[in-house]
Amino acid sequence: MRNRPIGDNDAVGASDMKPITPTLRWILFGLLCVAGIFNAMDRPVIAILKPDISADLGWSDTDFANLAFVTQVAAALSFLFTGWLVDRIGVLRSMITGVTTWSLAAMAHGWAIAGWHVVAARIGLGATEAVQTPLTIKTVATLFPPDKRSFAFGVGTAIAGIGTITMPFFIPVIAAVWGWRGALIFGGVGGFVTLALWLWFARGVKFDDKAEDANRDFADDGAPYGPILMERRTWAIVIAKMLSDATWWLINFWLPDFYRKEFGLTTSELAIPLAIAFFGSGAGALFAGWLSTRLLEAGWSVNRVRKTIMFGSAAIVVPLPFVLTLDSFWPVAIMMGVVMAGHQGFSLSIFSIITDVVPRGKVGRVTAFGAFMGNMGGALIQLVTGAVLAAGLGFTPLFIFAAASYLLALGWLHWLLPNIRRVEKGAEIPA
Repeated sequence: MRNRPIGDNDAVGASDMKPITPTLRWILFGLLCVAGIFNAMDRPVIAILKPDISADLGWSDTDFANLAFVTQVAAALSFLFTGWLVDRIGVLRSMITGVTTWSLAAMAHGWAIAGWHVVAARIGLGATEAVQTPLTIKTVATLFPPDKRSFAFGVGTAIAGIGTITMPFFIPVIAAVWGWRGALIFGGVGGFVTLALWLWFARGVKFDDKAEDANRDFADDGAPYGPILMERRTWAIVIAKMLSDATWWLINFWLPDFYRKEFGLTTSELAIPLAIAFFGSGAGALFAGWLSTRLLEAGWSVNRVRKTIMFGSAAIVVPLPFVLTLDSFWPVAIMMGVVMAGHQGFSLSIFSIITDVVPRGKVGRVTAFGAFMGNMGGALIQLVTGAVLAAGLGFTPLFIFAAASYLLALGWLHWLLPNIRRVEKGAEIPA
């Protein structure tokens, strides 16, 4: 018994346990998504307030590319640990640990004076925010039955999208009062407030996040990642994640700069076009999650549902390079929203596949390893983007890669995982 993994069920006495009702399930998941908004707030702050930071610290495009690179690498390396951590200590303790550490890291920017202070704070933030992704997927796998998980992912991404849509509007307002450092501190404070609410609703809850399928798939040999790295399913997921996430990080970090360079937009003028992009992100995820659930309920196989959604999502990204031929700004802004919708539909399907083919006790590790690969793809694309722009090549080669990346990812996944089958029945989780 001494070697038994610590789980959330140890946090409270058995007599104090209370069931997770459908309403409570959505409240807990919704608050986790709100915490994720504050977690992700640091990236649009840096992108939107880039001119202010440049004036303050004297940074160039290359400096910002390097900052994005070290943040991505810190997050990527941290994912190798956070997935194991989430699987070992469970949802409750992971929520406390994750929100506390990434909120403190965000607030550390308030004391950043020199450029290296910002870099150090960003490394800390990149490392600690890496808890969010495996925690979210683990929470969905724990709280929701299999056929409801795609919709949960869609709702979660839509919540995050709503938060992201509002950021271009209120980040400049916060920065006008407290500066760019104050905008990052605000994100840390918001994280602590959300954590307090989550803990209040979660008191006495039993999180059954150690359940395994009777198949004992991915049989554990005691090593954090050993059995996972030997699985074709793992490599199907993580390489697809790396290819698709490279485009996500390209658009997510460089879209404001693209609008400035191509259309001469000011910081205040970025709000509406960025809101359109992230509205597309949330709407795409919500629609893909809803459609996946409806198709499963209609009797489609898991394999057919996942790959149909992924192909449709990849297809709508293909026209991206043609935005460079448009003279009118608003069609470009709408197309960027379509691209973001395509990414989220694709990404939602990858996360759903993880909960389909991976036993619940190992979801955190496979998710985190996929996120590690995704962040490494994101880190690489940041360096490539900096070099391409410095060479005066513009965004054309970058957008051509983005247009092909999702089809390449789907082809890879289908090659290694030609037939997706679930490893758990889901009967232990009430609908």
